[in-house]
Amino acid sequence: MKVILLGLCLTIGCTALACQQQPDQERMQDQPQMGTASLQAATADSARDGRLHKTEEEWRAQLTEMQYYVTRQAGTERAFTGAYWDHKEDGVYNCVCCGQHLFDSKTKFKSGTGWPSFYEAVTAPAITEKADNSHFMLRIEVLCSRCDAHLGHVFPDGPEPTGLRYCINSASLDFEARGEMQSDHKEGG
Repeated sequence: MKVILLGLCLTIGCTALACQQQPDQERMQDQPQMGTASLQAATADSARDGRLHKTEEEWRAQLTEMQYYVTRQAGTERAFTGAYWDHKEDGVYNCVCCGQHLFDSKTKFKSGTGWPSFYEAVTAPAITEKADNSHFMLRIEVLCSRCDAHLGHVFPDGPEPTGLRYCINSASLDFEARGEMQSDHKEGG
C-alpha cells in the first residue's frame, strides 16, 4: 500500500512540475521576434518609465549562463556556492542586470543558509515583491524594481530591526566596494 501511495505521489508531483513548466515553454515559443523598430520602441519605453527593457537575446549576451538562469528564469543557485554567501567587504550589492543599488553590506547577516542574507533593501523602491506559488510552496519573490530580475525570496525569520531575511542569489548581485562606488548607479526607484 505504501509503495502504491508513494508512486502515486511521485507521479502527481512530476506531472504537476511538467505542467507548471509547459506554459513557460509555450509562452517563449509564442513570443514574436523583435525587429529594429520594436527594439527602438522598447528603448524609448525604458527612457520614459525609468525601467530597463531588453530582449532575451540581449540578456543572454550580457549575462553568464548562471546569471541568466537565476535572474531571467527565476532559478536558484546551489547553497554555499555563490560568490557572496560569506562575503564580508564593506559596500553595496547591485543588480547584476541593470546596476541598481539593492542591498547595503551593513544590513547583511550570517543566516547559515548558504545564500547572502540581508534584513532590508537599500531603499524600499529598489525591489518589488510578488507572491510565488512555485514548487508547491507559498513564498514571496524579490525582484529588482528597475529590470524585473529575479533576486531570491524574503522570509519573516530575520533579525531586528525588520525581522525579515532577504535570501538572495549571489548570481543576481554585483558587489561595489564603498570606496569605489560610482555615482551613475541608479538607487532604487
